[in-house]
Amino acid sequence: MKKTAIIAALFWVFSMTATAITISRVEPAFWWVGMKNPELQIMVYGKNIAASRVGLTYPGVALKTVVHVDNPNYLFIYLTITQEAKAGKLNLEFTEGKKSFTYPYELKARNDKTGAQGFDTSDVLYLIMPDRFANGDPSNDVMEGVPIDRKNSFARHGGDFAGISQHLNYIRDLGVSTIWLNPVLENNMREGSYHGYAITDFYKIDQRFGSNEDYCRLIEEIHGKGMKAVMDMIFNHCGSSHWWINDFPCKDWLNHQDGFVPTSHNLYAVADIHAPQSEVKKLTEGWFVPGMPDLNQRNPLLADYLIQNSIWWIEYARIDGIRHDTHPYADFDFLAKWCKAVENEYPSFNIVGESWYINSASLAWWQKNAKTGNRQSNLKTTMDFNLMNACNEAFPVDPDKTGDLRKIYEVLAQDFLYSDLDNILVFLDNHDLSRFVKQEENDLNRYKQALAFVLTTRGIPQLYYGTEILMSGEKSEGDGNLRKDFPGGWPEDANNAFLASGRTGLQNEAWNYLQTLLRWRKGNPAVKGGQLIHYAPDQTGCYVYARIKGESRVLVILNGSDGEQTVSPEKYREVCGNARSGKDIISGKNISLENKFTISGKGVYILELN
Repeated sequence: MKKTAIIAALFWVFSMTATAITISRVEPAFWWVGMKNPELQIMVYGKNIAASRVGLTYPGVALKTVVHVDNPNYLFIYLTITQEAKAGKLNLEFTEGKKSFTYPYELKARNDKTGAQGFDTSDVLYLIMPDRFANGDPSNDVMEGVPIDRKNSFARHGGDFAGISQHLNYIRDLGVSTIWLNPVLENNMREGSYHGYAITDFYKIDQRFGSNEDYCRLIEEIHGKGMKAVMDMIFNHCGSSHWWINDFPCKDWLNHQDGFVPTSHNLYAVADIHAPQSEVKKLTEGWFVPGMPDLNQRNPLLADYLIQNSIWWIEYARIDGIRHDTHPYADFDFLAKWCKAVENEYPSFNIVGESWYINSASLAWWQKNAKTGNRQSNLKTTMDFNLMNACNEAFPVDPDKTGDLRKIYEVLAQDFLYSDLDNILVFLDNHDLSRFVKQEENDLNRYKQALAFVLTTRGIPQLYYGTEILMSGEKSEGDGNLRKDFPGGWPEDANNAFLASGRTGLQNEAWNYLQTLLRWRKGNPAVKGGQLIHYAPDQTGCYVYARIKGESRVLVILNGSDGEQTVSPEKYREVCGNARSGKDIISGKNISLENKFTISGKGVYILELN
């Protein structure tokens, strides 16, 4: 859709006389025929628009109801669009006394492009903060008077869709299958919104990244490279500069609409069967920070608006998945309704919710068909913060310290709590966490063990941009330190780490190791959804587990100690089956399973069994 058409749809103003009815915004700007859910909500905003009567005549479309709210500048029009309706321009008739005008609302044919595929255990997600990855188009750097300042970790740095597009081959060649972008919708905040989590327009891409059309083209390019795309969404809150802040539709559009009341951040309250309702309200109705007003999803009009918004982006841009921010902070019933609505429209689609618990029971409680409660969240995938935390203990920074691999064993031993082991996102770090790689590291033992584990354990792996070149950063030094610019993404950069020639020897070793793992993983069915069978770490400090699917068997051996250890294959005969040897996918060496063998200190074997 051309930019001029979007502008015309969103900002149509019809003026017959000086006192004519005006419409300044319509959301969503257009919709589609043939959707499984026949209902459409159209939010119309204009001076005293509520004084108008609404009518329409269009084959296959009926006016279900018109909802008037506290603010006379809003109308919420509900249509029923039957399967018989055809694509075309639907004329909405607005009449007030002798004044009237026609608003042409477009109904499109369903999008037949690739996309909405979902993501699963065959995928590996690569998380990018768009502002910090690469600046491919300097012309969009400065908008709304907010300058670029790369020396300020809290400011915008100029990364955009063009920069990502220019490096899609780099991402594909690394071996990942799916790109997750931190939020890309408009964040016209006075400061600090480079991260994207303070949305000021739910239907508009931030101009510093590109246009709506540019986003769609980027998704098409990603699909053209054989990869998928995940969109970051936030329905718990918006930015304090959102366009509706100065003229709310309803008195209860926000929680604590009169001003900032902080959330308790007590995530356990939602699932706590002993918690009073007041504790739940302190979590779900409080604001995250003063610049992010808390949305009241219990308002049915807002709930419909947000649900439609996600479906609009899926159909319009053909994204393949959604990562939902601050999932437990929003209203539970709304979240369940939203996830179900998306699943009904796109059965293979996947939504992963950010549920920040260092506790398997609470994480499992949020997953669809949870075994730990009687409330149905309809959320397909959860993020395993518990396993992430265990990895930091299992793979210590101090090279002389024995890794406590029992930490990850004990987390996985609680997997009976989950209803779906395939739909758990596993990761070492992300944009909110200290980077797993530490600046003081001078060897790759810890790096290699941890990545081998994440890419061979159960669930869906996620990597954070720059991990492949050993980017580091500590949360204690500020979030901006976790979100550094990728070297080479800006013309003025001294080094270009997108190229092997711009990386150090250690960086190239890390990059090549990860690429080998990722490329191998693509072709191995056992690690993409096979059964996981593991053994408790023994006195040697080794953790051993197998992935098995049909005839495909993989044996992983991690040595947590800093000394060489002897492995007795007979102990693992039940998972090795009839195999008498295994090929280490990193070194290419064949390891005999007929006799004992050794593994180096802090070493790892990933053996494809023969």
